[in-house]
Amino acid sequence: MFGQLLPHMDVVISLLSSTLWFLVALTILVFVHELGHFLTAKYFGMRVERFSIGFPPTILGRKYGDTEYAVGATPLGGYVKISGMIDESLDTDHTEAAPEPWEFRAKPVWQRIIVISAGVVFNAILAAIIFGGISWSQGDSYIPAENVKQIYVQEGSVAHDVGLRTGDQIRRVNGTAFERFDQMTPSSLIAADSLTITVRRDGRDTTLVGPPDIISRLSRARDSDQPSQYFPGLGFQPPLIGGVVKDSPADSAGLQAGDRIVSIGADTVRFWSEMSALLQQAEGAPVTIRWVRPDSLVGARSDPGTATLVRETAAGHILTADVAARYSEDRDRYLLGVRGLTRQMMFQEFGVRTTTYGPLEALSVGVSETWSYARNIVVTLKRIAEGRDSLTDSLGGPVMIAQVTSQAASAGSIPYWRLVAALSITLAIMNILPIPALDGGQLLFLLYEAVTRRRPSVRVRLVAQQVGMILLIGFMAFLIFNDILRL
Repeated sequence: MFGQLLPHMDVVISLLSSTLWFLVALTILVFVHELGHFLTAKYFGMRVERFSIGFPPTILGRKYGDTEYAVGATPLGGYVKISGMIDESLDTDHTEAAPEPWEFRAKPVWQRIIVISAGVVFNAILAAIIFGGISWSQGDSYIPAENVKQIYVQEGSVAHDVGLRTGDQIRRVNGTAFERFDQMTPSSLIAADSLTITVRRDGRDTTLVGPPDIISRLSRARDSDQPSQYFPGLGFQPPLIGGVVKDSPADSAGLQAGDRIVSIGADTVRFWSEMSALLQQAEGAPVTIRWVRPDSLVGARSDPGTATLVRETAAGHILTADVAARYSEDRDRYLLGVRGLTRQMMFQEFGVRTTTYGPLEALSVGVSETWSYARNIVVTLKRIAEGRDSLTDSLGGPVMIAQVTSQAASAGSIPYWRLVAALSITLAIMNILPIPALDGGQLLFLLYEAVTRRRPSVRVRLVAQQVGMILLIGFMAFLIFNDILRL
């Protein structure tokens, strides 16, 4: 009985964990967004009737001065209710009377524009502060791209479809010099409207142009069983062992951290991904693995396992053993039982450049990174609008965001806060879209008033808010359904 319940408990615990980290991130983002509206409204003398995190029913609430501060039981957003403003509540009682000095509608249009835009601005500021804080505390360490002389490309992958091939050396990305290898992350690659990669191949430079639906392909690869930190299907990590799982096939053979695989069967191994692909091809059958152990590590392991010494060379001792990879049902792969390179090992292998920042320099980096993320989101939306990328593949809803947030939290505080910053930028851009019921819809009416010196009628604004709410609810339902289909 308990054996049947345990797998289901794992699912429940995973779901609760994903939901918790998602709600923490959402609460932070909503609070900062609504704080922007609240502070600017107060600054211009507007009366704020309610500041709520979450939607009704209210579970906590207290009134201080003119404002009720509340926490709602529906944690999917929040709102600030300002006197004299037609918002999501569709309250029109105030429209029959003359404007009071403390009402939103009584203030100059430029003040109302600032109040409506403040939520978006605060979200952008939050992102810049988070990115800047990470740069200040962590500095910036990266592998110089010039030190990566060749890459591995998996056949049939997105990288392969772009035209990259094993053995290429990447020289330029989107027309700029390829300086650091983390430029090959998906978020960096979609910054340009049309992806271009220049590689050195057979002694000549060749420029490759990505497919029109590159964002959709990257999204589908993200949902696959083998996501990649870099461009999907691309790798450059050498087959250097970072660790060995106890009682695994690798452990029985005598492999240890620091060993470098040089061949599997008759095939030479140059990359970690190459090693993994050859093990999958063997499907668990014994294969002869040959590896090099540096002289400094010889004798570090008391149990030699089944390994035999082939010969001693200047590079170290060459060892060999027949090994059968073990099938893992959880990962649906054959595993040798070895861990990849640590960050420190990667830096030792390829070299590292490190930059430290003072507070102002770090903030500048944060602003630049915020701008880069915002530009990528705008490019993605533009490509979807033009039909070059699929809406279902390129956008994710609450379920997918919760899943990604949980994964980032599991990876550590830095990945989690980086994701919070990225979500803050996403929230800012989505809110500024000219859709009724969003800040962008309100801003559109205010800009119309500023240009024409006339306010749209109450009826027009009410109908626009109602239509906008229906569209948003429908779009959210679509995103949730699409997320479920992609699970």
